[in-house]
Amino acid sequence: MGDHGESAALSAGLSGALTDFGHRLMARVYYADTDFSGVVYHARYLEFFERGRSDYLRLTGVHHTELADGKHGEKIVWIVRRMEIDFRGSARIDDILTVDTRTDDISGARIFMAQQLKRAEEVLVEARVEAAIIGENGRPRRFPREWLAAFLPKVR
Repeated sequence: MGDHGESAALSAGLSGALTDFGHRLMARVYYADTDFSGVVYHARYLEFFERGRSDYLRLTGVHHTELADGKHGEKIVWIVRRMEIDFRGSARIDDILTVDTRTDDISGARIFMAQQLKRAEEVLVEARVEAAIIGENGRPRRFPREWLAAFLPKVR
C-alpha cells in the first residue's frame, strides 16, 4: 500500500497543513498525555513537537519509510542533535493545541527549526531544534538540494 493506509480526505486533516511560514498541526490533549493532576506531562510536549516535524516532512514529500528504504541512493535517517525548550504555560486534558513548525536555516546536513505549541493564541511551549540527516554508517549527509525549496520558509 503506497499511501501507508491514508486516503486523501482523511489525511488532509490528520497531517495538518503547509503554511507560508512552514507547517501547522492541530492536536487534542488526551488523558494519556497528562500526569496525575490533569496537566500535560512535560515529556509529552516533545511528542507533540515530533508529530509536527514528522507531518511537516510528510507533506513536503519526505517520508521516513522511504528514507529508511534507501529511496535517495542510500538508507538515511533524521536525528535530533539538539533541542532547547521553554515552558511558558501548561496544557490540560481536552485542550485543542496548535503546533507551528518553521525552518529557520539549513546548513550542510543540518536543519534548524523553531516550534511553538499554543492553546488558541496563548504560547505554552517553544522549542528550537537542530536536526541532521545521517547515513547507515552514522555519518552526516548533506541536505538534498531538491528539499531546499520545500523547507525554506516563504515568509521570514
